[in-house]
Amino acid sequence: MKISDVRASVHRFETRLPLIHNRPAGDPMRVCCEVETDEGHIGVGMSARFLCHGVAACVNHHLRPALVGMDPRNLEAIHARLQPIVSERGQASGINLAALSCVDLGLWDLIGKAAGRSVAQLLGGHRDHADVYVTFGFGAYDRDQLVAVARDLIARGHSRLKMLVGVAPGGIREDAERVRHLREALGEDVLIAIDANESLGLEDALQLARMLEDCGIAWFEDPLHRNDPRDMRLLRQRTSIPLSAGQMDGHSERFRHFLEHDAIDIFMPNSLFNGGMTETRRVAHLAQIYNRPLSDAGGGGIYCLHHVAGFRNGTLAEVHLGVEQVERQVFEHAPEAVNGRMHVPDAPGFGVTVDRDALKDSLVRGDD
Repeated sequence: MKISDVRASVHRFETRLPLIHNRPAGDPMRVCCEVETDEGHIGVGMSARFLCHGVAACVNHHLRPALVGMDPRNLEAIHARLQPIVSERGQASGINLAALSCVDLGLWDLIGKAAGRSVAQLLGGHRDHADVYVTFGFGAYDRDQLVAVARDLIARGHSRLKMLVGVAPGGIREDAERVRHLREALGEDVLIAIDANESLGLEDALQLARMLEDCGIAWFEDPLHRNDPRDMRLLRQRTSIPLSAGQMDGHSERFRHFLEHDAIDIFMPNSLFNGGMTETRRVAHLAQIYNRPLSDAGGGGIYCLHHVAGFRNGTLAEVHLGVEQVERQVFEHAPEAVNGRMHVPDAPGFGVTVDRDALKDSLVRGDD
């Protein structure tokens, strides 16, 4: 089996926030990468959000020529060939890493389809499902809207919720009041986590954590500017709230730095941005070695579901209200969470089939 073609394209999908229908629920852009073999297998991978046309161009003009003719199952050989292309020296980042991510995810999808196994099974097959949390608490909502959307999610069977901080016009004190209002409205039985999207300085993050320590916060995600491991360590030493990170640069070297500084509690790699499932597998093994739980953040959707289900230290997969809407458009019969749990699809690879009409309708050309 040999790779016969690799192609990437840019797509835009419309999303809307519940209650505020004129506001998008996250970034609408996706890069879709298809890897095809001479035996007719096609694997589909994705990346998202940043400089999408650059990512697609990197795949089409730089990675494709290196991949054609290779056996897609030889992942180490493939990465050895691609590494000097995406980064001649040091750790790849940005467009380079996103391009590698969508190609690698396409390879895993293809390998699973050829083998008749899901990616979760290829990773170890610990479970056929993952419990989920829902990212819903966007800054566009006022306090009462936060509660209304949360109660709707609870009525749909969810009991684990994540809201954003670092988004309130009044600063961290207002952030804390929003979180506390939600906790008081929902009671103690609902898991609440917070996510700053790397928006806070150390002192603000520390003050916010102190304000919320009596609210039973499950984790504080991406709390600091650039998630500097030294500052993350100081924050972790001064709060009882577990810290998590890994959404945008969650490659193995980054997690090694967190571990060397004793700066993190929960690993949250996202295969759409960190170099793909091959890199997430390295991160997962590192998490196992250091007895850290493995979760998911940043809109990985169906792709990240598989690493949470596949590894025995997997804990929670993310359901993001915007990503959920995108996946319902781009995939036929995309899996949905039922009573706070999402099952890995029975089909091989990532278990989903692309809606070709949706891809055609959502295509963004380079001059659009």
